Amino acid sequence: MTDSALEKSPLTRPLSRLGRATRQAIALATAAALVVAPLPARAQSSGPPIIRDAEIEQLLRDYTQPLLRVAGLAKQNVQVVIINDSTFNAFVIDGRRIFVNSGALMESQTPNQIIGVLAHEAGHIAGGHLAKLREQLARAQTQMILATILGLGAIAAGAASNRNSNNGLANAGAAALSAPGEVIRRNLLSYQRQQEESADRAAVRFLNDTGQSPKGMYETFKRFSEQLLFVSRGADPYAQSHPMPAERVAALADFARSSPYWDKKDDPALQLRHDLMRAKISGFMERPDTVLRRYPMSNDSLPARYARAIAGYKHGDLRQAVAQIDALLQVQPNNPYFHELRGQALLEGARPNEAIAPLRRALQLSGNSPLIAMMLGQALVASNNAAYADEAIAILRSALAREPEAPLGYTQLAMAYGRKGNYAEADLASAQAAYLRGDMKTARDLASRAKTRFAVGSPGWVKADDIVNTKVTEKR
Repeated sequence: MTDSALEKSPLTRPLSRLGRATRQAIALATAAALVVAPLPARAQSSGPPIIRDAEIEQLLRDYTQPLLRVAGLAKQNVQVVIINDSTFNAFVIDGRRIFVNSGALMESQTPNQIIGVLAHEAGHIAGGHLAKLREQLARAQTQMILATILGLGAIAAGAASNRNSNNGLANAGAAALSAPGEVIRRNLLSYQRQQEESADRAAVRFLNDTGQSPKGMYETFKRFSEQLLFVSRGADPYAQSHPMPAERVAALADFARSSPYWDKKDDPALQLRHDLMRAKISGFMERPDTVLRRYPMSNDSLPARYARAIAGYKHGDLRQAVAQIDALLQVQPNNPYFHELRGQALLEGARPNEAIAPLRRALQLSGNSPLIAMMLGQALVASNNAAYADEAIAILRSALAREPEAPLGYTQLAMAYGRKGNYAEADLASAQAAYLRGDMKTARDLASRAKTRFAVGSPGWVKADDIVNTKVTEKR
């Protein structure tokens, strides 16, 4: 139905003749039907902090790609996005991204535990649950409006009748306003519970199809069931958007335990990568004393040494931290992320010339990771060596072709062009960086200046013109 047809609908015309208070009541009733929309969708609109890391992202790709293949999602280019949040959570808001909190990565003790969570979210995408939920919300909104109008009509009829008799129609109309909303809300919550159960079953199927155990998924949900037991005690099961924890775990156990892979363990090499990932998050995100409590000096494992080396360069003595990283490299000389860490420590320690060699090695061993390439480009630029300008430009342009929404890459590219005296490209790259940061005034100013430096109609001029003429939708 088009917008014009909707405006002519006999259902909407009476609304324009209702009083302001009545219209506000309808608006509130409609909003009540929408509050069951997933909270993460609202959180995402406010721009949650995103963590970017080549090592962690590669590990999560290795976790999800087999699941996406058996789910029929391999061609959708589904990405896993890491949210900087210490709580355990994962969610989807569209068919292209799975969001996972850093807290979920930290709390998952085995690869299988987080793989099970990712499989559950893949089940939501494969089932088209987000699109179906939007349809349910739209239907509920229409039902709420109709129910509210009918309820208001009953109130009006009751009020008119009360002038002649005391028959209670007004009270019936008031009840009609509240009852349909509760019924619709419960129907929506029931629909969401069905989606969660469907995603659980799909996840177990994906795990079986990839020869992986659903035990980790069960362990994760069971742990949270126990944590939520007190919170949900006495709660109305029909007013929950997710199945009641105990019921959900029991249902999951029934079909998860029947898996032929139930007792299959994670590969030791994968477990080590998982432990290194957790150590890395701790080293970068937690306080030094917290890192030392989690990974005391008595713990000589590779992950513990990794966490302490990171915390050492972030908060302590650079020379000692580099020595710790070198000790890690003696154990795994071909680990690209140990080389990356060495380069990052030197770069952030104002020693960019020394950072270039380990970052080159990291880039080679990682298969040309664009995030590592940008760091190498940054080191080349920071060296203040004009001989590196052309190499920095080539590396950064290649990385940005694969990561086109990285402001840091454009900032470093602008500096590299500046070293060459190519101020047209420098202004354009600076404009692109400002655009991606959301600073539209700076972006337009720089793009306007870039246009004066490029030949009219050239590719650079066209890109600058696009930025100048970009219309930003104002928030209302």
